[in-house]
Amino acid sequence: MGLLDGKRIVITGVLTDASLAFGAAEMALAEGAEILLTGAGRGMRLTQRTARKLGEGIEVVEFDVTEPSHADALRDHLSQSWGHVDGALHAIGFAPQVCLGGSFMEATWSDVQVALEISTYSLKMLADAVAPLMGEGGSIVGLDFDASRAWPGYDWMGVAKAGLESTCRYLARYLGPQGIRVNLVSAGPMKTMAARSIPGFSEFEDAWDGRSPLSWNVTDATGVSRTIVAMLSDWLPATTGSIVHADGGYHAVGA
Repeated sequence: MGLLDGKRIVITGVLTDASLAFGAAEMALAEGAEILLTGAGRGMRLTQRTARKLGEGIEVVEFDVTEPSHADALRDHLSQSWGHVDGALHAIGFAPQVCLGGSFMEATWSDVQVALEISTYSLKMLADAVAPLMGEGGSIVGLDFDASRAWPGYDWMGVAKAGLESTCRYLARYLGPQGIRVNLVSAGPMKTMAARSIPGFSEFEDAWDGRSPLSWNVTDATGVSRTIVAMLSDWLPATTGSIVHADGGYHAVGA
């Protein structure tokens, strides 16, 4: 038996097979889950193409977090096709280029607003879509990058992640009475499409393996994927509002 046998899981954020969400989707399938992917805008075609690498019949539904009606549309679709949802992975994030790479003071509110809407508020929007279908409880997991400190070049995305962490805690507070757990997995740096958009990302790569107590490979997301699947499973029934680190222990040690 797999950890997710019989579970129906919504997974956002699959763009390429290097996406952290792809690794989580692959492992969820291996652990017995039925999955549905979401995509948005110009990325829909890419998500659909990548879905075929996961197997035949993986459905992809549009879910653009900048369109308020999409939460209702996704919920309606899930209600008709599945009836209930057991879990969801939030792997959505974006910031205009001026919000990254050391130009923190040059970013305007209109730039920052985009980053916060897509990278932070979208967790609540995903909850709007799936929580009403989690009648017997469920698990919402989001991908995080430690927002307890200011990272070089991460800038307003770091602010957005800090907001994501707070949003997680409030969702845990308000959805807990329904038996819904909301947690984040804070991953170490991985070679993904999102990482390539961060100027100076190589600084993270260079530092991480040398400092983390456990070895760290920026091309192997197995540890992160397993952590996500564990959080989506029933094996942590008393854990909510938490940030679980899958970063080789980097967050726990000093320079």
